[in-house]
Amino acid sequence: MSSLILHGRRFFELQKWRHFRFAVNIVLQNESPFSSASSTLQDGRKGHNFTVSSYLVDSLGFTTKLAESISSKVSFNDKVNPDSVLSLLRVHRFTDSQISTIITDYPQVLVADAERSLAPKLQFLKSRGASTSELTEVLSKVPKILGSKKDKTLSRYYDFVKDIVQADKSSKFKKLSPSSSLLSQGSKQENKIRNIIVLRELGMPQKLLFSLLTSHVQFVCGKDKFEESLKKVLEMGFDPTTTTLSFVGALRMLYALSDKTIKARVEVYERLGFSVEDVWAIFKEWPIFLGYAEKNIADSIETFLELGFSRDEFVMTVKRHPQCLGLSAELVKKKTEFLVKEMGWPIKAVVSNPSVLGNSMEKRMVPRCNVIKALMSKGLLGSELPSIHSVLVCTDQDFLKRYVRKYDDELLVAELMGIFTGGRVST
Repeated sequence: MSSLILHGRRFFELQKWRHFRFAVNIVLQNESPFSSASSTLQDGRKGHNFTVSSYLVDSLGFTTKLAESISSKVSFNDKVNPDSVLSLLRVHRFTDSQISTIITDYPQVLVADAERSLAPKLQFLKSRGASTSELTEVLSKVPKILGSKKDKTLSRYYDFVKDIVQADKSSKFKKLSPSSSLLSQGSKQENKIRNIIVLRELGMPQKLLFSLLTSHVQFVCGKDKFEESLKKVLEMGFDPTTTTLSFVGALRMLYALSDKTIKARVEVYERLGFSVEDVWAIFKEWPIFLGYAEKNIADSIETFLELGFSRDEFVMTVKRHPQCLGLSAELVKKKTEFLVKEMGWPIKAVVSNPSVLGNSMEKRMVPRCNVIKALMSKGLLGSELPSIHSVLVCTDQDFLKRYVRKYDDELLVAELMGIFTGGRVST
């Protein structure tokens, strides 16, 4: 393993790293150890229906956007239980900032039983000698270890995180020994800790290391195959030092797929018109690209061909935005027909800007396109439809500046803002 680390370091010294732009939201598949409440109550403060997002805004000062994001991951119908969790954390001297970090990273803690689950775990860690400052720091880094069901797992992960946090405070890199007492028993946990030590020595950031520690992904629990897969990923030029998930995604794919399966997938793409170089270039941008079975790939191309794309246009679309392979046929049809049939952009415009297929219909496509419809009906854009890029491939602020706030007429601006925020179709 030490030779592998040395190999990786030398490789990185010779490479000029480039950062890969993509997001993977299915690489680390974690299960919540807690169940959520199911009764329906009303928040009596103002007579409105209680919502998770409103609770997070009112109790923790979260922004509406962050609160809405968190509310999609956890559910509770009154503030009794989450209030008890927050009270417990404050009793143990977690700061408001630390509590906000914990809730953001691991919102499921709000539905844990404060008295029967969380309090005993905090007391257990303190009984082992954890100081208040150490306890709050470590658990703020990796709050998900509070979901551990056994004291042995809790203490092992806690000690490991503590070792990394303390070692990384030094200005000089400090190695962690795999011969530590943490690895006294042969198990998946032992393999996981050993593998994470290797990834740390290759420069993987703390946040990704800790995510892997508390995840259930298979590759991080492997042994011989982990080393083999890691070597392949390093040789392909993936960078373990970045905060993106490209390295983790590639490692996961190469661990999960046999050489025979990988070869078969590459051959499928070749038959569709991709070169071998194309396949591996796309893999570097979107590793899950190799995870699609032949049937999924065939179904995807059939959907695009039915919509009027040529085979070459399908290939170009995937090269530019491989994530479109993961979209359901229903979504691809709905979005393409809206853009081409209802708005009037040619298919070539979609091929040139395939990332628009990843846009939300309700939050981006429809509101912006309704503004464009209104402007065209008033003769303010001329007879030619603006480019799909200028309408859909920009931030909300840039769109509003370009198509709404540029006008001096206050009534017109107010009307356009109403269309933009209301999502209603202009007539």
